[in-house]
Amino acid sequence: MDRSRLLAEAERRQRGRRLQNRYGLLYDHDKPFGGDNVGVYSWQQDFHNAGGTFPERMLMAANRVGKTESAAAEMAIHATGMYPKWWKGKRFDKPIKAWCGSVTNEASKEVIQEALLGPQDDHGTGWIPMEKLVDVNYRQAGVTEVADTIKVRHSSGGISTIGLKTYEQGRAKWQGTSREIIWLDEEPPMDIYTEALTRTIDAKGMVYLTFTPLLGPSQVVLHFLNAKKGSGIFVKNASWEDAPHLDKDEKERLWMSYPEYERETRTKGTPLLGSGAVYPVSDERIMVDPFDLPKHYRRINGLDFGIDHPAAGAFCALDPEGDGTFYVYDCYKAPGETPVYHAQAMLKHPKWIPNAWPHDGMIRDKGSGKALKDQYRNQGLFMLKEHAHYPDERGNHTEPGTIEIYEWMRTGRFKVFKTLGQWFEEKHLYHRKDGLIVKLHDDLMSATRMAFISRRYARTAPVDVPIGSRTPSVPIIGQRRWRRA
Repeated sequence: MDRSRLLAEAERRQRGRRLQNRYGLLYDHDKPFGGDNVGVYSWQQDFHNAGGTFPERMLMAANRVGKTESAAAEMAIHATGMYPKWWKGKRFDKPIKAWCGSVTNEASKEVIQEALLGPQDDHGTGWIPMEKLVDVNYRQAGVTEVADTIKVRHSSGGISTIGLKTYEQGRAKWQGTSREIIWLDEEPPMDIYTEALTRTIDAKGMVYLTFTPLLGPSQVVLHFLNAKKGSGIFVKNASWEDAPHLDKDEKERLWMSYPEYERETRTKGTPLLGSGAVYPVSDERIMVDPFDLPKHYRRINGLDFGIDHPAAGAFCALDPEGDGTFYVYDCYKAPGETPVYHAQAMLKHPKWIPNAWPHDGMIRDKGSGKALKDQYRNQGLFMLKEHAHYPDERGNHTEPGTIEIYEWMRTGRFKVFKTLGQWFEEKHLYHRKDGLIVKLHDDLMSATRMAFISRRYARTAPVDVPIGSRTPSVPIIGQRRWRRA
């Protein structure tokens, strides 16, 4: 074999290691995209790792952020058993039986098939590594070379089978034996979704969906958005702001090309909730570029403890001049950790900042007998004496604070640093059903509301503490005025 053919084959084999080369790395969001800085984004990690706990997952994302690539990579990982070091999601230590669903045969061939295998004349260059690809069987479907089953060698030595199906085949074709994994690319009809879910019950498997919600608040979308806590359902949203690989000029061109009524959905991955959105204000109206907070700004944090859901913190500041603009400049959200862990994460900003907390902070731990708010206080957080509430008849009810925040958004007095992707993700999904706020995926929204309704306790740094210092150089004076617990 001559040198040019050897080089071509070496290049092809390198392309055949896409899974190892791309999904073995984590993207550094603090550095520019490109060069050596490529890999899995933080929102992709969240989605994949949630598979360890949630049997139903939905990635509702903007166009071109990488939702199909993410789903195809996960399917390849399970089929091969080649789990990256960072993986905390579900694992299979033996070969799997899986299905992938598309709207049509054309979509199955052009999207899922190509993502898993690579182009028709270059199989082995998709997400399934070349050396793991065993066989591909095709079906007669009115479209040439549509894959029916893909066989993949699992690290245990056995063979995984991936079947490719379509929604246009109808519900009956989705009946049959159990499957460990089903991936639905683009939104399916509800009867197809429930049939797919049924196929995973016996195997204690999972279903995950990836789509841009152009159908609005459909049955499938509402099944996820209105799910009760503890139902095993996980929702992840990703917008253009979460995809550093997208070119700025191309994004601007596409934005102008999309019909106005589709822009929010195609660029942010949010369904057209209409009057159902809690904060029907565009992100652009409340976004601001990050800036160093002036010393005279008064600061306060808001907490949501996360008893049976992720814990969250909103780091906020109030400009005491003019109209008194309220800023959310940082946020924190993490599931499945202890109060000690969350408290330490909240200490990323100075200890003198008061922390507003919800009424469930009085719940006592069954083991230690200590209230939640006291567990946080014992870790060094400056906790307000009483739970967050208005000083009048509005109390700690959800609606008054939510309505006031909305009014501040509309009048330009509520701003959020544009770098807070998790915060905007929750805003996109925060909605009402039958007029009532759906209290799901609202951890940062709740933490923000705690800080907002307690903003009368916001404080500037003590005069003897340099801005940015973590610990006062002398004891704080007037502690009672700070309402510390």
